[in-house]
Amino acid sequence: MSYRELVGRRLTIDVPASSANLGAGYDCLGLALELTNRVTVEAVEGDGTIGLDVTGEGEGDLAPGRDNRFVAGLEAALAVELGPAPAWLGWRIAMHNRIPLSRGLGSSAAATVGGVVLGDALACAAGASAVDPLRLLQIATTIESHPDNAAAVLLGGFVVSAHLGQRVEAVRFDAPEGLRCVLFIPGRRLSTEDMRGVLPAEVPLRDAVSNMSRIAIGVAGIASGRFELLADLTVDRIHEPYRAVAYPELPALTGAAREAGALGAFLSGAGSTVLAFVAPGADAAPVERALADAAAAVGLDGRTAVVAPRNAGPTISEG
Repeated sequence: MSYRELVGRRLTIDVPASSANLGAGYDCLGLALELTNRVTVEAVEGDGTIGLDVTGEGEGDLAPGRDNRFVAGLEAALAVELGPAPAWLGWRIAMHNRIPLSRGLGSSAAATVGGVVLGDALACAAGASAVDPLRLLQIATTIESHPDNAAAVLLGGFVVSAHLGQRVEAVRFDAPEGLRCVLFIPGRRLSTEDMRGVLPAEVPLRDAVSNMSRIAIGVAGIASGRFELLADLTVDRIHEPYRAVAYPELPALTGAAREAGALGAFLSGAGSTVLAFVAPGADAAPVERALADAAAAVGLDGRTAVVAPRNAGPTISEG
């Protein structure tokens, strides 16, 4: 096993978007979405240069370099089996991105996990043994700092995850066939760091108990097939009320989606996307219209999309 065996190898990975929190499940719940980035990577021998070509979302914004989340994940996974990357190792990377940046749809986690999974695949191609998925999640979480989006991207479906001391744990469940996610994706970007900065250091006990109860009943509902309990899970009292100060249009959007028949609506991750669940068999069009109309009424530009949950993580192909 050596880095020399990677030279000239070319792999492509499709990696999904994700939504974290799902309302009450702050920093512990996530869902993978059928919205993907496609990245093709080739290892090259030379002076360690990284070539990056980006089309779609992030074009003109994402820079090459070893601090790029995809490259960081790629080389972190390779280092587990092959040791630190040699100075001569470079990469040719082509990204076609459909996941918007800084909109609460897990673009950073998709990059990190995509790199980690592809790095593991390259190491296997060089003769190493595949790394356990929870170990891959641990590597990704070290880069991302929290596992909610990363776990959903890696495992697919609904995922409960936790950073427990020195280890990361995750449990997944399939999303039901026919469940749809209506997205309102604003033009406005919101950084995770800024949106974490508006949260208080402490919350009232009654609010914490409310969220704990909703997480418990929501996860039990997912596990037992009672997906109507997503309506309870999506009501939050410990982060959305505070984030609404920085994002004042949020209550109007989630309220409009619920009134139009959504199973539940919430701020996706740290925003700015709002996600509304539509139950299997129900019509998504009224919810989509309600979100668009509510945004127009408050002067918020953006677009809507209807996507399905994704019950699989990244997929890899040759070339």
